[in-house]
Amino acid sequence: MISAWSAADVRAAEEPLLAAGVPLMERASFALATHVLRDVAARRGPVRGARVVVLAGAGNNGGDALHAGAVLARRGLAVTAVLVAERFHAGGRAALERAGGRVVELFATPDALGAVVDDAARADVVLDGLVGIGARGPLRDLAQDVVSGFLARIDRRVGAKHPLTAAGDDRPRVVAVDVPSGVGVDDGAVAGPVLPADRTVTFGAAKPGLLLPPAAGLAGEVSVVDIGLEPAGAPALRRLGPADVAASWPEPGPADHKYTRGVVGVVAGTATYPGAAVLTTTAAVRTGAGMVRYRGSRDVGGRVLATRPEVVTAPGRVQSWVVGPGVPGGPEAARAGEDDGTDDGQHERGRAALAAAAGHLAGTAGGPVPAVVDAGGLGLLDEHVPAWFVLTPHAGELTALLRARGEDVRRTDVEAEPMRWARRAHELTGATVLLKGGVTVVVGPDVAYAQADGPGWLATAGAGDVLAGVLGAMLAARSRDVVEEPALAAEVAAAAALVHGRAAHRARPGGPVAALDVAHAVPGEVAALLETARTTSR
Repeated sequence: MISAWSAADVRAAEEPLLAAGVPLMERASFALATHVLRDVAARRGPVRGARVVVLAGAGNNGGDALHAGAVLARRGLAVTAVLVAERFHAGGRAALERAGGRVVELFATPDALGAVVDDAARADVVLDGLVGIGARGPLRDLAQDVVSGFLARIDRRVGAKHPLTAAGDDRPRVVAVDVPSGVGVDDGAVAGPVLPADRTVTFGAAKPGLLLPPAAGLAGEVSVVDIGLEPAGAPALRRLGPADVAASWPEPGPADHKYTRGVVGVVAGTATYPGAAVLTTTAAVRTGAGMVRYRGSRDVGGRVLATRPEVVTAPGRVQSWVVGPGVPGGPEAARAGEDDGTDDGQHERGRAALAAAAGHLAGTAGGPVPAVVDAGGLGLLDEHVPAWFVLTPHAGELTALLRARGEDVRRTDVEAEPMRWARRAHELTGATVLLKGGVTVVVGPDVAYAQADGPGWLATAGAGDVLAGVLGAMLAARSRDVVEEPALAAEVAAAAALVHGRAAHRARPGGPVAALDVAHAVPGEVAALLETARTTSR
């Protein structure tokens, strides 16, 4: 698991160490230089003579970058440091100059901007130490000018929207110092130009912005360097790894049967969208549910059975519900009285399922159970629901849900600050919120996750239906625990996103993938996760 702490928590952890004279900057700069040397060696072989441009601002990250530049210069690399602020780390500059590095005071000679940018564009490595973790908002002044000018030079060369990800070896490798300058350290927001990094070397602990969209797409490979920090309290954000999911996966034993394995109830699909029912039930079956019960029209139920004959269409007890895939309507629709006859009765069935899941129906066998609420099911929600309800909207659906609850928000706002708005949806509804995207954000009671496990090819019709089925099966297997410990719903949701994303890679490595292929790849991915965990524990 990757745990990320806020900038304030990291600074608080640094203070007693700095007061005690612990050489944090020396540790950070040496580790930074080590990563640069490895990257240069992997790219060009001999490191001697490689050209490095250090972009250094006024903060400690600028000092880290200057000291790292000194280490690199002593190893025979040609290092030029560009100072963009009159206030710079004097010790770092002195160390670099003693090691034979060159310093350009851009703050004193702003007319040299063009030459600086040209030099950086021809370098082997650019170290981005323009701002530190205390910075807020977009880059300003010379820092902004340097980044904008550098991106323009590379853009003219390769003609790419994100030039540093498209230019291949014909451009510098960018290494960000702690965080890419200009990103929201705590929220991942991007308010202005940012130099996209191939690698971010971050010190003491990961920062939330490195895991959250849209900044996560600009951080490259994230390397966390241990410099002796021990942040207090719970992390601000987590990212599960395969080992975390495997360790908590409920493998059945010899005494288990279909009812102890978890029974998933599915209210999905209509005559207009029957495929959603097929995809959701298939995913739940393939994820290992003991039984899947389908609730829908006879016609759609027949299509489900033709694909998955083990699905049961008779009513009965369930241990989780999946409500809404392929069902018309949404958060902007009224929660009652606006069915237009195209829902095949699914709105009524969905409301009943959600009432049972919340424990509102007298005599419901087994009490409340977790629920996955997707697509058309979002418009069937009460104003406030339990945290064991997991909402799975994409950005447009989350926007509609928030607007239906009085928030003045647009889809572009949600896409720019997904964590902020997922958290707001959790506050307004009480539910755990899984916001789908290239990086999937999950927010529950006092806990948040950000998962980036799937390929871009996973953005395809039906993929969300498969995720809903995977999550429904995983919640059913841990139904009682999730209801008793609502924060666990967020962990299970994050785990489902991981399994879903990795199954997509398994289904079609490096190429297009269809939703049903993902569902069929889930058993192999789960088996691989469990086998890896068993091998590791031996």
